[in-house]
Amino acid sequence: MRWLRTVTLAAVAIAVAEPAAAERLIASLSNRHVMITSNYTGVELVLFGSVERDAGTAARSNSYDIVATIMGPRETLRVRRKQRVLGIWVNTAGRTFVDPPSYLAVLASRPLDLIASAENRRKLQLGITDTPLPELINNDIGEVANDPFRGALVRLMADRGLYSEEANAVTFLTPTLFRASIKLPAQVPVGDYTVDVKLFADGNMIGHTALLFQIVKVGFEQFVVEAARDHGLLYGFATACMALLTGWIASVAFRRD
Repeated sequence: MRWLRTVTLAAVAIAVAEPAAAERLIASLSNRHVMITSNYTGVELVLFGSVERDAGTAARSNSYDIVATIMGPRETLRVRRKQRVLGIWVNTAGRTFVDPPSYLAVLASRPLDLIASAENRRKLQLGITDTPLPELINNDIGEVANDPFRGALVRLMADRGLYSEEANAVTFLTPTLFRASIKLPAQVPVGDYTVDVKLFADGNMIGHTALLFQIVKVGFEQFVVEAARDHGLLYGFATACMALLTGWIASVAFRRD
């Protein structure tokens, strides 16, 4: 009887320790495949979703917050500093960034400092400031505090529309239904993209989901890329023949008798 009582009490303790039912985050995209053709000038995807609460979940006094982080394929980038030497602008010092995202957008329902504390933002890597951008320094990989090269990289990528951080970019249509627009500029890199969506309440993350979409080239441009990559010798020969043919046609067309 003593053994049976112990097991029963343990089962009751486990049942009490289990967390109550919580919110569930559901999200989707308007398009999972973006096709780049010769007339591509950019596109906007729509991120939408909802927060589902179980019947046993108590209502929260404060509203929800959403932070969506969109990252493109990673590639090594190099930033150089230009200085005026003897009246000529030349590249001097430089810094190599190891596999930073080629596209980075952070969309939030409010300013990030109102959604989570500085500690939580660092831990969850919310925002461009807290996104790691490791650098190659003296054959070692790390990050430098207040690094001007990092600031220059973010500024240059932002000028091209590839890095952005927008507060109030996520709109709640109802207390649980939200939407946001993902802007993809004309020079967006091709490849696989991830959309990391986090749900916050009272300063803490209470839900998370991840989505994927692809950007691919189609048409004649993609044919040229694949030919140059897979059949380099034939591509080079065809390019040389086209150059010779173009030169011959020009010489005939503009020949002076």
